[in-house]
Amino acid sequence: RVDEILTNCSIQTPPVDLTPENVEDVHHVGGTFLGSSRGGFDMDKILHFIKSKNIKHLYVIGGDGTHRGAFKIHETCMEKGVHIAVAGIPKTIDNDVDHIDRSFGFISAVEAAQAAIRAAKVEASCNLPNGIGIVKLMGRSSGFIAAHATLGSGDVDLCLVPEVPIILDGPTGCLPHLWRRVKKNGYAVVVVAEGAGEELLGESTETDASGNKKLPQIGEYMKKVINEYFKKQGEQATVKYIDPSYMIRSVPANATDALYCMQLAQNAVHGTMAGYTGFSVGLCNNKMCLIPIPELVATSPRQMNPKGRTWERILAVTRQPNTGKFDNKSFRDAESVPVNQKTAA
Repeated sequence: RVDEILTNCSIQTPPVDLTPENVEDVHHVGGTFLGSSRGGFDMDKILHFIKSKNIKHLYVIGGDGTHRGAFKIHETCMEKGVHIAVAGIPKTIDNDVDHIDRSFGFISAVEAAQAAIRAAKVEASCNLPNGIGIVKLMGRSSGFIAAHATLGSGDVDLCLVPEVPIILDGPTGCLPHLWRRVKKNGYAVVVVAEGAGEELLGESTETDASGNKKLPQIGEYMKKVINEYFKKQGEQATVKYIDPSYMIRSVPANATDALYCMQLAQNAVHGTMAGYTGFSVGLCNNKMCLIPIPELVATSPRQMNPKGRTWERILAVTRQPNTGKFDNKSFRDAESVPVNQKTAA
């Protein structure tokens, strides 16, 4: 028997038997069959549920914060002599869990973002004068979705991510770059990650139920400053702003992610059946691995390396000026770095 546990203990939801009949079509629909929430971790209620339902395997799906909670459950059960195997499965749309190649759903989200970028290009190219389309994509501290969507599209003239500071004006400013692109092509397309631009707008002191800081409205800000810049040049810009944030994570999984999910689930079960606990699963260098949760979360969330090959490809595709910071430390071959090693950013 397999039960669903919703870990937000403030929400009263009865357990659901995950029978083969109940889950046979879940991979064909978007969203989450299990449901999701923020906050509400209550160890006593979780332990009571585990004991009362005689649960022997617990599979926890989520990002680095969820995995830290899963490891607390593992440690508490060990201390109290509760015999249960706890396994994590990394799930973050931002793709910012360290060590693993990617989180499931990331490829589907990048694919879904293409429709928004194409729409922005159509709007920008059809609206005169000086059409500019802005697309805001998910990415709190990491710009992986924005970067990969930009590379997959080939239609983007400016990509803004949290790892690289935004410079508005001057020789390396993004606004003069947009001006040049519009004057050359008649229009331009901008992709911006939701966490970009804190060096311009400042960090918010407000947090959500999970303790994550609320993000400044970088998309609306870029629309405003672009309009102002063109007015200073004596011209008018026609800026169209598209925010598909939650649309890109609510689509059904594509074939690549569906296969990946199957592999993750099977290997998580193999690990618990073999007697392991306090671990997570994921692709590492294209090989399925069991990873101790403390190792997984110690350097998470990760960020894209602003001196890595992915960012160099962004610069080549968009022709935008490089505003990344440089120092004496070298991460030449690394595609990502942990957030707590911001000397590389």
